[in-house]
Amino acid sequence: MGKETGFLEVERKDRDYIVPEERLKSYREFTIPPSEDKLKSQASRCMNCGIPYCHNGCPVNNIIPDWNHLVYEGDWQNALDVLHSTNNFPEFTGRICPAPCEASCTLNITDDPVTIKSIEMAIIDRGWDEGWVKPQVPAKRSGKAVAVVGSGPAGLACAQQLARAGHAVTVFEKSDRIGGLLRYGIPDFKMEKHLINRRAVQMEAEGVTFRSSTEIGVDVSIKSLKENFDAIVLAGGAEVARPLEIPGAELSGVRLAMEFLTQQNKRNAGDDEVRAAPRGTLSAEGQHVVVLGGGDTGSDCVGTSNRQGAASVAQLEIMPKPPVHEDKQLTWPDWPMKLRTTSSHEEGVERDWSVLTKRVVGQDGKVTGLECVHIEWKDGRFTEVEGSDFTLKADLILLAMGFLGPVKSGMIDQAGVELDGRGNVLGNTEDYKTSEENIFACGDMRRGQSLVVWAIREGRQAARSVDEALMGATQLPR
Repeated sequence: MGKETGFLEVERKDRDYIVPEERLKSYREFTIPPSEDKLKSQASRCMNCGIPYCHNGCPVNNIIPDWNHLVYEGDWQNALDVLHSTNNFPEFTGRICPAPCEASCTLNITDDPVTIKSIEMAIIDRGWDEGWVKPQVPAKRSGKAVAVVGSGPAGLACAQQLARAGHAVTVFEKSDRIGGLLRYGIPDFKMEKHLINRRAVQMEAEGVTFRSSTEIGVDVSIKSLKENFDAIVLAGGAEVARPLEIPGAELSGVRLAMEFLTQQNKRNAGDDEVRAAPRGTLSAEGQHVVVLGGGDTGSDCVGTSNRQGAASVAQLEIMPKPPVHEDKQLTWPDWPMKLRTTSSHEEGVERDWSVLTKRVVGQDGKVTGLECVHIEWKDGRFTEVEGSDFTLKADLILLAMGFLGPVKSGMIDQAGVELDGRGNVLGNTEDYKTSEENIFACGDMRRGQSLVVWAIREGRQAARSVDEALMGATQLPR
């Protein structure tokens, strides 16, 4: 413990941001890096609890008290080693993870947790700046080959771990660039894509081969993978979006959030409009935008719409408005349900809760409005509030209502793997094996839509299981 009285003497102060008026002018990240003195001061607040609930609250079990202590002492390089021991890509989680570790922090009992996420991001960013992040090339090769399908966080983490164990790893990605939803689902203003590119360079030096624009089940069959690889890991994500099943949903202005976000990320990458928008260009410029869904994807649509110059942005959620403050006696150290206002919300949006959409209104095949009604929830059921009907003006309706599981046609059908009751690939968290021999599954394809940090955890654990299956033993960590 660096400073026994740090949590008593130092108030929580998180990283700062460029003001909304300025950050809306670009798609660049807008975090203002804290000074080293400020980071050391914030790290000193860590109590080094006898039971570190933050460690348990973090899906990858980051050894948070240890690297907080090392930052406080100014030992940044060892802090990086501790951070990397559990997390392959802290530059991703340090930017886009909702930080369940901070919810579990003992100091969060009083609403003042340690700024764990900001310290994590500072450690890895300094590691890259100082040249401490280098390829970890295995001393010897195993002679075994593994195919990893999907280059999102689960696939990347699994591939890197397996390559470091000495296996020849090939990552197949159906999109034109690697990264999965990190690349095309997360806006650049939350995470710039050069962060993925430099990790890819590191992984290639470690022995990973990337094959983009290659869809398994279409361009390459599962049969071919079985013939050429000793093991296959399915890490393709959960891409089937929940549809809007109301009259008028077929109108041209009703589109999936992922179409909208992907197009803008492709534009930012320099793609022309035709390449970025094979199903037609989407833009919020001058449009009245309604986002359906109150989660992170919906928030990303809000931030992107405002940057494109939307005339107005509204975000609707069918569930009730959460409380501003949770009851810590009931929820801590678990992740609480409470009102969360993101940086995108601060940039301008009208939010509403307990809203049921009834009908999309249109003219000449185009959206003009959305008929809604407020509802009341009781015992898990809702009833419409009489006289609460209203119509929102809308030119573009973006569906951000979650995902129903992985795409079944193509790869999964060819693999013949069993599915669970929710339509995900069946596999437990002990060995990540599917019902088919030498085929494993991890990440959202196995667990359903979830957080990037959970995907990294599953990728790491699946890699350990694959290594053990191929070699009879493994030294990879869980």
